[in-house]
Amino acid sequence: MTTTSSTRRNGGQILIDQLRIHGARRVFSVPGESFLPAIDALHDAREAIQLVTCRQEGAAAHMAEAHGKLTGEPGICFVTRGPGATNASIGVHTARQDSTPMILLVGLVGRHVARREAWQEIDVEAVFGSLAKWAVRIDRIERIPELVARAFQVATSGRGGPVVIGLPEDLLYEEAEVEDAVRYQRVHASPSPSDMQRLRELLATAERPFVLLGGGGWSRAACDAIRSFAAAFDLPVGTAFRRQDLLDNRDVHFAGDVGIGVNPALAERIRGADLIVSVGARMGETTTNDYTLLKVPKPTQTLVHVHPDPNELGSVYQADLMINAGMREFAEAAQRLEPVPTTAWRGWTRAARADYLATLEHGPMPGELNMGDVMAQLRQRLPADTIVTNGAGNYTSWVHRFYQYGGFRTELAPTSGTMGYGTPAAIAAALEHPGRTVVCFAGDGCFQMTPQELATVQQYGLGILFVIVNNGIYGSIRMHQEVHYPGKVYGTDIENPDFPALAAAYGLHGEAVQRTEDFGNALERALHAPGAALLELRIDPEAITPRTTLTALREKALEARGAG
Repeated sequence: MTTTSSTRRNGGQILIDQLRIHGARRVFSVPGESFLPAIDALHDAREAIQLVTCRQEGAAAHMAEAHGKLTGEPGICFVTRGPGATNASIGVHTARQDSTPMILLVGLVGRHVARREAWQEIDVEAVFGSLAKWAVRIDRIERIPELVARAFQVATSGRGGPVVIGLPEDLLYEEAEVEDAVRYQRVHASPSPSDMQRLRELLATAERPFVLLGGGGWSRAACDAIRSFAAAFDLPVGTAFRRQDLLDNRDVHFAGDVGIGVNPALAERIRGADLIVSVGARMGETTTNDYTLLKVPKPTQTLVHVHPDPNELGSVYQADLMINAGMREFAEAAQRLEPVPTTAWRGWTRAARADYLATLEHGPMPGELNMGDVMAQLRQRLPADTIVTNGAGNYTSWVHRFYQYGGFRTELAPTSGTMGYGTPAAIAAALEHPGRTVVCFAGDGCFQMTPQELATVQQYGLGILFVIVNNGIYGSIRMHQEVHYPGKVYGTDIENPDFPALAAAYGLHGEAVQRTEDFGNALERALHAPGAALLELRIDPEAITPRTTLTALREKALEARGAG
C-alpha cells in the first residue's frame, strides 16, 4: 500500500523513512558533517534501524557488503564526501565483483557550491560510474523516495550489485511534504519449460557431467533445491572461487572448489567432462584457471550456462544452452526435473568425491607450527554453522583447502581478492547472527589493513575469534617475486606489532602460538574467553602454500633460467 506523510519532513528524515520502508535493519557508517540530518533521523529510527559506527569508511563499506552477502538484502553504508567516499570505494568494488546487493549513501557539498571544487567535493556519478551498478545524485527532495526505491530495485534485481547515491548536504536540511514509496520487489527471470527439458536431454546423453555453482543471488532455499537436484541425478558438484558454502562440503556430491590453487585432479576432471552445468558463476578468469579449463570461445565440453544477467551469457563462452534465470528460480525448476538413469556416471561422481577427500590430507611443512594440523583441529572443533571470514593472501590457501564449510553462508570471502576484508566481514556476521560462532582468518599483512575495527568489535560486544597467520611477509607477492625474480626480494618484508598486546589494548583476549602442540589448548582458551579473542599463529615464511616452499619456487625458477 502507499503511505503519505501528513507532516513536513526534512530530506534526512525522508531518506531514513525510505530505508525503513525497504526493510533496512542496519546502517554501517563513519559519521560526517555532510549528512547530520540523516544521523538525527537515524537516532529517531533507532528501534528499527541499528547504526553501527565504524572507524574507517573502507571497513564500513565491507561490513555493508558482507551484510548483503549474508541476508540477500542490500547492505547500507553511509559516508561523507571526498575522502570518505573514496575510502568506501573498495567496498563498492568488492560488491560489484562479488555480485552483492549494496547501497552506498554519500553526503555531498551543498548544491549552491557544487561544481566549484568546494571543500571535499566529489562527483559520485563520475567517480563511481565504472565501479557501481548504478550511481546517481539526488538534487530534488521530492525525488528521494523514487530514487531510493529504484536503488533497492537495481541492487537486487538480476545480477546483484552496488548502487551509490549522492545526497547534497542542503537537500538533507530542506523540508517538504513528500509521498513515501512502497517496499521494493526484486525481479528475476525464470527458466522456460523448454530450457529445463533441454537440460534433462543433455543429462540423459552425458557420461561425465559436472555441475559448477557460483555467483551471487543464492538463498538457503535455492541451495537446498540445488542440493536435491544434485542428489536426484547423482551429480558431482564443484563451487567457484570463494563460493564453497553453496553446498555443504560434507555432502557426498561435493567435489571441491574451482579457483586459485585448484586441485589438479579436479582441473583435469573438468577438462575431461562431456557436460558442464554452470549455475550462477560468471565463468571468469579465476573460476576457469585463466580460461584454460574450457576453451574460448566454444568449449569442447557441452556447456549449459545459467546466469541472472543476460549480458553475462555468451560474453566469453558460447554455451550450448544459455538460461537467463535467478538462482532460486532455476534451482527450484531443476529440483522438479524427473531424474534420468545415472549408471553412466555413478563411478565418475564417486571418484570426484574421493579426489576431494584426498585434498583434506595434509603433509609436513617447514617450522614448528603446521597449518594443516591447525585446520584439522578447527574442522573437528568448530560447529558446522560457524561463519568463517577471510581477506586475501597466501594464508587463505590453508583455509580454503582444509576447512569444510557447513553450507549456506558459512563462508564470507571476497572473490575480488581484496585484503582487509575478514575483520569487517566478521563484524557484520556477528551482528547479524549473534548466536553463531564467527572466526576471522587474516594474514599479518591482511589484518593490518583494518585493525582499528577491533574497537568496533568491543563497542558492540561481539564474540569473534581472530586467527592471525603471521609469517612476516606479504606472502602472495613474495611468492610471485620468487617465481619471476628469484632471489631478488624487495618490498615484501614487513615489521609487525605484538599482536596479542594489540588485542589486549582493545580489550580482547590474545595469545601467540608457535608450536602445533600448543594450538589446541590455546584454541579452547580463546573460544571460552569472554567477548572476542585473537590467536597469532607464527609460521615459517618458507611455508608459502600447502604444496611448496619459497626455496623450492626459487630453485625451480633459477633452474628454468639456467636451462633457458
